[in-house]
Amino acid sequence: MNPTVSIFAEIPETLHDSLKTYLETHPEWDLDRVFCAALSLFLLQNADSGTPEASRSYRQAARVYLETLFQSPQDLHSNNVTPSS
Repeated sequence: MNPTVSIFAEIPETLHDSLKTYLETHPEWDLDRVFCAALSLFLLQNADSGTPEASRSYRQAARVYLETLFQSPQDLHSNNVTPSS
């Protein structure tokens, strides 16, 4: 079981409007899934895997990213992969 953590973040209103529009037209995605995919992709793109700890963090971020993209929302929630908003 993967624990989850709630995150509160302020984002620009224009980004929020785009996100809202996306979610309205893609019912298989929810806010938690989008944030999980975006955050894990950011970490993958900006990772430094020079140490064993960094390599482990990179692999964990990659696993979360792939699970978020390729599993249905029901699977994600049943596996506790997505964080609560």
